[in-house]
Amino acid sequence: MSKRKVISTSQAPAAIGPYSQAIKAGKFLFASGQLGLDPATGNLQEGIEAQTRQALANIQAVLAEAGASVENVVKTTIFLSDLANFATVNGLYAQVFQHEPPARSTVQVAALPKGGLVEIEFIALLDD
Repeated sequence: MSKRKVISTSQAPAAIGPYSQAIKAGKFLFASGQLGLDPATGNLQEGIEAQTRQALANIQAVLAEAGASVENVVKTTIFLSDLANFATVNGLYAQVFQHEPPARSTVQVAALPKGGLVEIEFIALLDD
């Protein structure tokens, strides 16, 4: 029987609804989407660049709490409120996922929580 464990860190924003930041299930880590929210204030960063950088930092914080890093990520999904921001997000994403980047989907959505411009979720394969 596979164990299920909630992963939570104060280094990433608290969930803004009835969900967990991430769930470890066996060797997999399934993470909820991360917006560009500052974990200290709960406020969105200003603009697509700052929100993307913060979302990526939040992802790294959740991974670190699980004892992992971006190298463990096998799949991401990026949700954009406007695909016109794709190139900006893609460039910042490439700076974080430099070596053998994970599989990825990117979609435009009608809206994101709190009026966010970008949200990124991931699945990681853990070493232990």
